[in-house]
Amino acid sequence: MAGPDLNLLITLDVLLEQGSVAGAARRLGLSASAMSRTLARLREVTGDPLLVRAGRGLVPTPRATAMKDEVHRLVEDAAALLRPEAMVDVGALTRSFTLRASDGFAETFGPELVRRLGAEAPHVAMRFIRKLDKDSAGLRDGSIDLETGVVGKAIGPEVRAQALFNDRYVAVVRRGHALTAGEWTAGRYAGGRHVLVSRQGLDLGAIDEELAAQGLARTIVTTVDGFAAALALARGSDLVATVPERHTIGLRGDMVALPLPFASRNFTVSLLWHPRLDGDPAHRWLRQHVRDVCAAILAQNA
Repeated sequence: MAGPDLNLLITLDVLLEQGSVAGAARRLGLSASAMSRTLARLREVTGDPLLVRAGRGLVPTPRATAMKDEVHRLVEDAAALLRPEAMVDVGALTRSFTLRASDGFAETFGPELVRRLGAEAPHVAMRFIRKLDKDSAGLRDGSIDLETGVVGKAIGPEVRAQALFNDRYVAVVRRGHALTAGEWTAGRYAGGRHVLVSRQGLDLGAIDEELAAQGLARTIVTTVDGFAAALALARGSDLVATVPERHTIGLRGDMVALPLPFASRNFTVSLLWHPRLDGDPAHRWLRQHVRDVCAAILAQNA
């Protein structure tokens, strides 16, 4: 069974406000005959004449008078519901957001992000969780609000992405390491003892491919699943950790970052979210702060 034509509510609201078929027709940009037909449909649907002739004009029936305010409220509520939200009172916002990122992002950008959010929205909570793969299921099911990463085939095609910054891999060693003195070559890099960061979706294979093209190979001493662990091992030993330069500013401390002494691809770290949150004003506010904080922190460390 077909439901009622809710478009009739808009016409009824204008008819009851104008008290005139001709006036309502002009207001809605319809012909007088079209408005008369719509009034006939309204009378049929409601079982009430709604507007009746009184002299040269029309007057509302008791039913029409009783429903006038309610009809207007329904039309206004529907318009508000369908209208894009342009602003949000962040000072009164009570909400928790979850951002998933590789280790290093929270340490590098998190303190300033939390400070800025807290200054504007004291009731907003920020939750950082570690990214161990590129599966975008959390964005789809709503358990994750935002994610950072390199856009690739593993990212769902519907996911929105906006570039945050460009990055590159660097070799990081403790201060005073032998590799920080003398000529820096691909041979010296390969000859070091390396800690390998290995997790799903992390593309470090290109580094070994480039070394192999030069007849070189790294010696992998140990393997870990995150940048923080790799840097911790390199800080306390002579191991070499190959990690993203800008992403890990907050993890490296006084360690020395050396550019890779051979060709390597730069990559773009993007902010990712599900399209259902495009129009959410609170989510737009958060996205803008993440972008601003990344730009500010990287400018300070340029």
